[in-house]
Amino acid sequence: MVRSLTGDLLPCFLKIAVTEEGFCSAPSIIDSNSNGNPLYSKVINPTLSPSHLQDLPGFTRSVYRNDHALITPESHVFSPLPDWRNTLGAYLVSPAMGAHFVMYIAKMQESSKSGLPPMDVERFVFVLQGSVTLHNVSGIGQTLMVDSYAYFPPNSEHLFESYESATLVVFERRYAYLENHITEHVVGSTHQQPLLDTPGEASVFQLRKLLPTSLAYDFNIHIMDFQPGEFLNVKEVHYNQHGLLLLEGQGIYRLGDSWYPVEAGDAIWMAPFVPQWYAALGKIPTRYLLYKDVNRNPL
Repeated sequence: MVRSLTGDLLPCFLKIAVTEEGFCSAPSIIDSNSNGNPLYSKVINPTLSPSHLQDLPGFTRSVYRNDHALITPESHVFSPLPDWRNTLGAYLVSPAMGAHFVMYIAKMQESSKSGLPPMDVERFVFVLQGSVTLHNVSGIGQTLMVDSYAYFPPNSEHLFESYESATLVVFERRYAYLENHITEHVVGSTHQQPLLDTPGEASVFQLRKLLPTSLAYDFNIHIMDFQPGEFLNVKEVHYNQHGLLLLEGQGIYRLGDSWYPVEAGDAIWMAPFVPQWYAALGKIPTRYLLYKDVNRNPL
């Protein structure tokens, strides 16, 4: 038993992946972009930011269809996040478009604090820029830097603080309870996760799963890395939903009957059974972060 942030005694389930150096980025196939900028810098400063579109009034690459959406950075609309302090959020995926989860960008300013998700909603947070301090029910503060992440079971007390600016991508969904199975807190960093086998795709991309694959977890977050010129062998059509954020690189994404040029900073929602396929283009590797619902009967 441990004391909560309010002083109450609560059970604590905490799974932590740490190194002596703490939670920080480490060498991988993607350490910086071609200009030597920090990891994931193009998500925060995309090529097609509004300042680059001033001569193209009304132009956007964003698209919304009944089975997919491409939300590009020039279309982001930020507003104060409910229950967060000094934080602006842009929702990229939500139930309003047919999804059963939300995905949003949270821009924390100086002296900002996070709020809690609604009752029975689980949360996954991935750090894109800057650093944040995580306080959990154990009362211990941990610093999460770029490429670090944290998962929180439904109704678990936690708090993020940022003393300078930081940018997060956040996934939330109403937890699908399964009898006799309980999720645990998870804190880790991408580089700590092993490369996994990808049957049928073995030489095409590198795959890391950031959450445990046990039945308790009803979604996972994948990190997928492609070298330029590599593409998916499987033209996927399945019942799972996806939320995707392109972290590095550029390429072409097929969604339904449409083909979209995409680059770092772009977000995609994929509904069940929409045909989907990706090929990496350009001169630097592609990395994207992918939400996928798992371990539950679609009925």
